[in-house]
Amino acid sequence: MRGNDRINACLPDELIVEVFRLLDSKPSRDACSLVCKRWLSLERLSRTTLRICATGSPDFVVDLLARRFRNVRTVHIDERLSISFPTPPGRRRATDIAAVSSVRLHSANGSDDGVLDSNSLSDAGMTAIGDGFPKLEKLSLIWCSSVSSIGLTSLADKCKLLKSLDLQGCYVGDQGLAAVGKCCKQLEDLNLRFCEGLTDVCVVELALGVGNSLKSLGIAACAKITDAAMEAVGVHCKSLENLSLDAEFIHNKGVVFVAQGCPALKSLKLQCINVTDEALTAVGTSCLLLEVLALYSFQKFTDKGLRAIGKGCKKLKNLIVSDCFFLGDNALESIATGCKELTHLEVNGCHNIGTLGLESIGKSCPRLTELALLYCQRIGNFALSEVGRGCQFLQSLRLEDCSSIGDEDICNIAKGCRNLKKLHISRCFEIGNKGVVAVGDYCRSLTDLSLQFCYRVGDQALIAVAQCSSLQYLNVSGCHQIGDAGLIAIARSCPQISYLDVSILQNLGDMAMAELGEGCPNLKDIVLSHCRQVTDVGINHLVKNCTMLTSCHMVYCPGITSDGVAMVVSSCPYIKKVLVEKCKVSPRTKRRAASVISYLCVDL
Repeated sequence: MRGNDRINACLPDELIVEVFRLLDSKPSRDACSLVCKRWLSLERLSRTTLRICATGSPDFVVDLLARRFRNVRTVHIDERLSISFPTPPGRRRATDIAAVSSVRLHSANGSDDGVLDSNSLSDAGMTAIGDGFPKLEKLSLIWCSSVSSIGLTSLADKCKLLKSLDLQGCYVGDQGLAAVGKCCKQLEDLNLRFCEGLTDVCVVELALGVGNSLKSLGIAACAKITDAAMEAVGVHCKSLENLSLDAEFIHNKGVVFVAQGCPALKSLKLQCINVTDEALTAVGTSCLLLEVLALYSFQKFTDKGLRAIGKGCKKLKNLIVSDCFFLGDNALESIATGCKELTHLEVNGCHNIGTLGLESIGKSCPRLTELALLYCQRIGNFALSEVGRGCQFLQSLRLEDCSSIGDEDICNIAKGCRNLKKLHISRCFEIGNKGVVAVGDYCRSLTDLSLQFCYRVGDQALIAVAQCSSLQYLNVSGCHQIGDAGLIAIARSCPQISYLDVSILQNLGDMAMAELGEGCPNLKDIVLSHCRQVTDVGINHLVKNCTMLTSCHMVYCPGITSDGVAMVVSSCPYIKKVLVEKCKVSPRTKRRAASVISYLCVDL
């Protein structure tokens, strides 16, 4: 009723704030904040997360936001963020314009709320964070190279509720980390990747200070951290559940200390060139709760290490082995025999693992849902037959540069794993129409399909895949036998397609573009580069109905001119990126698109 404000008169602040927190879109929250001064103030109280670009003047931005948003509990400051926004209305003050173009705000549900762009975060900014956000629980500083121990010490002294700290690429020293260990007694998650100035001293101080609460620790490229630091972790961090180590000066001794001292360890990721079977044996003996194990670039251990894992880590669910040259079939057999709960397996560049090892997985791991085989030349045809027979819950399969795997394997997977939702095949030259047709016939729940550079796959395969009406992601780049017929079938039967890569398809023309425009209104990203028969006519038909398009790559398409580029820009209100030769962008298109397209002109 006009003249009566029943909402403000009846509802307390707490209830209105809770309503704001439940709103799931930025426009809705912004609209609410404009209703009245009370709602503006309360809406600010509902903001719990800030995301700030670390270049420009983040110290100023942090100070500005700290005065406006008092309930912030999570702050992300990242030098890699690159955000551009329309110029705010001219009546705004210069300081507000600077702010509105350098920060991204998030609500409690993590959705985007706004943005500000900022020179490098300094110790003054760290002090402002500590003063302005006393309730801070999570802080992420990515490649903030100007932050030193002074700033970190100041923040630690004021943010005693801190639970998660990410210092990736920050050049802080031992003194700052020691202060964190002394003041932040609730710290659970710590990432020290690429913190090159740290030594064993800070890790020891941290272990002494927050050992009782620390659950996750990541260390990489810290050349001065050695086994002594790992000994302190093993002695004091009894609750540690996740450890990621990428360090050339960590040896067996350090990993053994952690394995024996941290029985609650659930996730272990190692890239330590000096670690051997002795360390993995200790893990298999002591870490009985281990669920995730990732081993990268190991040159000094053999099947013996994984035999110990299979014998002791019965709860293992996720195994990644990458560039482990001395692992063979016996290693996978040991895992298959001992780890019946395995759900995820990735084998990458382990050249001695072949057909027998994979067959053992298929026979003994019925709960497998994800399988990735990359650069596995010894895994031959029929290797996936046992997986197809024994792993009926498989949902994701990735095959890359497995030159001996052929159609029979894919047919067996399709017939036995009918819950398959994601299939990525790249440069597997023995796989052709027969295998992909079987996937279309049996795997009707497929949503994600990539067949990059599978030269034997043609239109017949895509016509069968069109039976998978829930398909959302399709990449057939480099499959030169595919033409209009296959894409027309997809367009007519798969209306949910949102990503499509048809680059380097020499037989694809405007007919397919017209059908895609009619049948795929949800299309957001399309890659047309090197499609020589696609012209402006096809582009015109495509963008008429595909108004949700946000990205369009059309480099080296001689049939597409500046008119085609202009059509994409003018017809797609959500477009963010158009990749095309600079010579095809007219001055008028540049003027019209400058405020809404991130990358319009790219010379390749």
